[in-house]
Amino acid sequence: MTASQLRLALDATTMTRMRLFSLSGKLALALGAIVLVMIAITVGLTRVINDPWVVIALSAALNVTLAVVAANMLVRPVRRTILALRDGVLGLRDGDFSTGIANRRGDEIGQLVDVYNDLGDVLRRERQSLFQRELLLDTVIQSTPLALVLTNRGDRVIYSNSAARRLFREGKPLNGLSFTDTLAPLDPGYARAVEARRDGLFSVGQQDEPHTYHLSCRRFDLNAQAHTLYLFKQLTHELSRQEVATWKKVIRLISHELNNSLAPISSLAHSGGLVLQKADQSRLGEIFETIEERARHLKTFIEGYARFARLPAPRIERIDVATFASRLGQAIFFRVEPDRIGGEMSVDPAQMEQVLINLLKNAHESGSPEEDVVLKITSGQAQIRFDVCDRGSGMSDRVLKSALLPFYSTKQTGTGLGLPLCREIIEAHGGRLSLTNRRRGGLRVSVLLGASAPASS
Repeated sequence: MTASQLRLALDATTMTRMRLFSLSGKLALALGAIVLVMIAITVGLTRVINDPWVVIALSAALNVTLAVVAANMLVRPVRRTILALRDGVLGLRDGDFSTGIANRRGDEIGQLVDVYNDLGDVLRRERQSLFQRELLLDTVIQSTPLALVLTNRGDRVIYSNSAARRLFREGKPLNGLSFTDTLAPLDPGYARAVEARRDGLFSVGQQDEPHTYHLSCRRFDLNAQAHTLYLFKQLTHELSRQEVATWKKVIRLISHELNNSLAPISSLAHSGGLVLQKADQSRLGEIFETIEERARHLKTFIEGYARFARLPAPRIERIDVATFASRLGQAIFFRVEPDRIGGEMSVDPAQMEQVLINLLKNAHESGSPEEDVVLKITSGQAQIRFDVCDRGSGMSDRVLKSALLPFYSTKQTGTGLGLPLCREIIEAHGGRLSLTNRRRGGLRVSVLLGASAPASS
């Protein structure tokens, strides 16, 4: 016999056993046995008693009694199992997954008991896993430095972590309290930020020391009820560290530039004093010229920083785009696309010329051929866009991320203020400045302005 034939024979045997010991099979066997007993009783009475009516009466009475007793014996274990299943299902509904039912049956009722037991095991494992996940989540939330507060539609706090309790009630519980009433005794900055219900930074004063926070506010439905989640993150230390780091960098840059100019000036002044003691003073002109050049460089450097720190508000005018591009072309070479430009824009002409001249100058200094420096102008009803494109070496990902930061420069003689100054001017006009590498090499610097810029303040 092959393996497949053996498998078929085993399957057939299993199916036969299942049909034999199924609930319907057991009932059929019991019914057949009862019928045989009834027939035997009737035959026995017929042999003992000659009166047929008495035989019928006694046979009927005995057979009915036997049927009732047999039915009770057959139904009792099934009823007991069904009642146990009912109690178990009620326990599952109430969240009790610990009840199991012993299975001593090999029929459909037994299979139902096995399914119930398996379901209880699955639910018990799922609840245990869910409890572990909830415990982990609660541990993370309670350990985070973020202050978390969850309120319902009535502004009642239904959940808060330890950071929120320390921040708003000195460690005391918050649940059940009105969040607005909780914030009332504190600095008004908290209440104003919560009333605004939008993400952003806000500052509060604690013991005459300002503290900066970032508030994230999210609304969502939980159990068909509106809820609001507030996340408060303190940024005072991070901002202070960034501010100190920025000042250190500024001081290093300024010190470097001052030393680059003051050291040769001091050396030349000393050399000039020695020359004066000699008869031949022909080198004095060269010395004074060098001192003047270094002083001029130092003056230009300091003026650049001062200009960045004291950028005036833009004085908005309505100007023609084509006229603006033509006037720009007189200051620096570039190709303009398209040839015919229409429309108007509201900008500070002097500041916008400064931005585009700076960007075009950077394009020429990128190593790009002069004819590949292009200014693309896209004018529409809602906005106007300038794209300064070149075919230079482009920028690495690291440089792209830092190019708009103040004092960051890849040039040996750069101050790192050119692009940040351009960005400040563009953002003062309500626009946006972005840098991207071009597909076939080069850089694209995009200036996006609205159709109507904000009025000067």
